[in-house]
Amino acid sequence: MTTHFTYDFDRVSAIVADAVGLPGQRTFFLQARQGRQVATLTMEKQQVAALAASVLQLLEELEEKNPDLTIHEISGRDLHLQEPLTPAFRVGQMGLGYDENQDLMVLVAQALVIEDEETGVAQDVPRARFYATREQMRALSEHALEAVASGRPDCPLCGSPIDPEGHFCPRTNGHAYPLAV
Repeated sequence: MTTHFTYDFDRVSAIVADAVGLPGQRTFFLQARQGRQVATLTMEKQQVAALAASVLQLLEELEEKNPDLTIHEISGRDLHLQEPLTPAFRVGQMGLGYDENQDLMVLVAQALVIEDEETGVAQDVPRARFYATREQMRALSEHALEAVASGRPDCPLCGSPIDPEGHFCPRTNGHAYPLAV
């Protein structure tokens, strides 16, 4: 059985993971472009962070296996989301790999599986496959980590996000004023 991809970009011209909105109300996106085609996918903050970490880990492994592989800095990095942001689907699963023959990294994203309520059978699940250079993926990873870090700060006691209005920490057991940043 051949896997069908809703989006199959053999070589992306740009790929970015970023967020839109105010901290605490942001929506995270993965967007890839190939020529005039644009694929925008909605992601969770944790997925973006995991993707960024996985990319860096895979790049490190590739460099250890083959020290001759060098990553050149991308000049004028195209790391912005292109409007309009019309997501094709919400990412449920991702896979990351490396095509040694083409010297390209490959990212596969699959939508959340939604079963038909009447039949209990999963609908045709949208998928996307993006091939990108190691440089593009390193830039995506670095930018994604910045986007994730630019959100609400975490409470040093309980680890929950601190809202702009403040945060009542359960670890203070009612013996301290609410934390604010």
